[in-house]
Amino acid sequence: MPDPTYVRSAFARIADRYVMTNHVLSMGMDIWWRHVVTRRIKALSPGKLLDVASGTGDLALKIQDEIPDCAVTATDFCAEMLEHATFRGVRTTLVADALDLPFQDHEFDVATVAFGLRNMGDYELALKEMRRVLRPGGHLFILDFSIPNGVLRTPYRLYLHKVLPKLAGILTRERDAYEYLGGSIEQFPSGADMISLLNRTGFIENTADPLTFGVVSVYEAVKSE
Repeated sequence: MPDPTYVRSAFARIADRYVMTNHVLSMGMDIWWRHVVTRRIKALSPGKLLDVASGTGDLALKIQDEIPDCAVTATDFCAEMLEHATFRGVRTTLVADALDLPFQDHEFDVATVAFGLRNMGDYELALKEMRRVLRPGGHLFILDFSIPNGVLRTPYRLYLHKVLPKLAGILTRERDAYEYLGGSIEQFPSGADMISLLNRTGFIENTADPLTFGVVSVYEAVKSE
């Protein structure tokens, strides 16, 4: 599991250049990935949504813009990242640890976590906390990296471990933070493994949908009644 102290420090160091670096490293595809998730959420017409590990607020901002009647709360345990979310226009932000969310049971219709669960010190505890704050029948959406299968697997891993850290080092001057990224993606449960994890933590109707040839996956889960 990731070391929370290191993760918080790494994100604090790259906060000023995080948004731009993500767009460059993903060749702009991160914008499309968030659009896909937001479109699915919009179909649910939620009244209250919690964006966990919101970082600089990219997904929270997209949801605010696309679903103006939804009250969005963005949390992150790195204050430096969340300051950028506030500056960029996320209306409600709160510094909070995903492993101990400061909310009542059944408070939200939807919970989201984009590229954040992978960085948490206990995946199961984080998922149980998100489940706790969801109302019965509420939806959880997870967007995160995965390792593609087939012919793309080898070139993608080469990019992930060799090219991406060098390029990110140039852009952020914090190469070690992006060397950590590759290892965290390799170790993170994806596909059937993530579905199994969601099952163990009490979610139902769990689905996994790969995007961009499996570079990322969207997981949707429902809290049982």
